[in-house]
Amino acid sequence: MHACIAMCLSLSTLFEAGNVLADDAAVAVKTTAVQRASIAQPVRAYGIVAASAANLTSINLPYAARVTQLRVQSGQTVSRGDPLFVVQADPAAALAAAQARSAATLADGEVSRTKSLFDKGLATASQLAAARKAAQDAREALVSQEMSGISSGSKIVASPIDGVVLQISVGQGDQVQAGAPIMQLAGAESGHQPHDARGNVMLAVEPSDAVTIHAGDVVRLHGLSTSLAKVSVTGRVVVVGASIDTQSQLVDVGAIVPLGRSAFIPGTHVAADIDTNRGMHWIVPRPAVLKDDQGDFVFQVTPDARAHRVNVVMQVEDGERYGVDGELNAAQPVVVSGNYELKDGMTVQGAGGAPR
Repeated sequence: MHACIAMCLSLSTLFEAGNVLADDAAVAVKTTAVQRASIAQPVRAYGIVAASAANLTSINLPYAARVTQLRVQSGQTVSRGDPLFVVQADPAAALAAAQARSAATLADGEVSRTKSLFDKGLATASQLAAARKAAQDAREALVSQEMSGISSGSKIVASPIDGVVLQISVGQGDQVQAGAPIMQLAGAESGHQPHDARGNVMLAVEPSDAVTIHAGDVVRLHGLSTSLAKVSVTGRVVVVGASIDTQSQLVDVGAIVPLGRSAFIPGTHVAADIDTNRGMHWIVPRPAVLKDDQGDFVFQVTPDARAHRVNVVMQVEDGERYGVDGELNAAQPVVVSGNYELKDGMTVQGAGGAPR
C-alpha cells in the first residue's frame, strides 16, 4: 500500500516536472519593431476624371455668325492663342457695326459744326449740348460694337487658355446665334481649386463607407488601364453626397486632384483610395494580431526573452497593417510568426535559435 502511494507520488512529480519543462521550452519566433504613428482606413472608390467647374471655359460669340472652319477636334490639347475656329459675322451684324462707325464719325462732325456756329453766335448752348450728347451716345454704341469683335471679313477665334477641348457644339458651316455655345474648354489643372465645391474627380462609394468620409480626407488616385496602373496622384475630398444615387445605389464623392498635364485627362476611368478615420495608433503587421474569447491581443518579447501578452483594440485596417490601441511597449518587438504556439510568460528564441 505504502509502495503504491510512493509510486503514484513519484509519477505525479514527474508529470508536473514534464509540464514545467514543456512550458519552459523556448519557442522559435519571428519579431518586428512596433511603432506609434498616423494610420488611416482606406476606402476604395471608383469614378471618372471630370473637368473642374472652376477650370471650364465656354466659347461663344456676342453676335450672330457662321462657322466657316473648325481648326480643332474634341479631346485635343491647345495652348493660349491657338486657333480654334474661323467665323464670318452675319451680314446684319456686320452692317450694324459699320453703321455704328459711321454714326460716330457723323456725330463727331456735327459737334465740330455746332461748336463753330456757337462761337459765331449762330447756335445756342442747348444745341451744342445736344450735339455733344449725340456724339457721346454714338461713341458708346461704337465701343459696344468693337467689344463684340465684329469684323466685315473672316475672323479667327483663338483659345483664351491652355487646356483641352472638351466639347464642340457646332459643325463647320453652321449658323450660330449670339451667345450660343460653340466650344467648351477645360483649363490645365495647376493645383488645388479650393473654391470649386464639386471637384475635378467624381467618385462613388458604398453608402456604409460614405459615413466615414469627410471633406479634407486624402485621396490617392490610380488608373484602371494598363498604362496608368502604376501611376498615382494625391488630392483631397471636397464634398460627400448626402443621398444615395437612385441608379447606382452609391453615394457620390467629389475630389480635387491636381492633375496638371498628366495622363489623367477628362473622361479617364479611375480607382481611388480615400483615407478615413486617420489617427495615431500602434502600427503592427496583420499576422501579429491574434484573437480568443478575451478579444484581440499581441505578444511582445520582454528583455529576458519571454512572451508578454498585451490586449489590444483594433481601430484601423490598412492592407497588411493594423492600427491598434493598447498598453504596448515601443522598446519591445511584437511576434509575427510562431505566436500561435505561445502562452503568456513562455521563453522565446529567434528563428535561428538565438533567444529573443
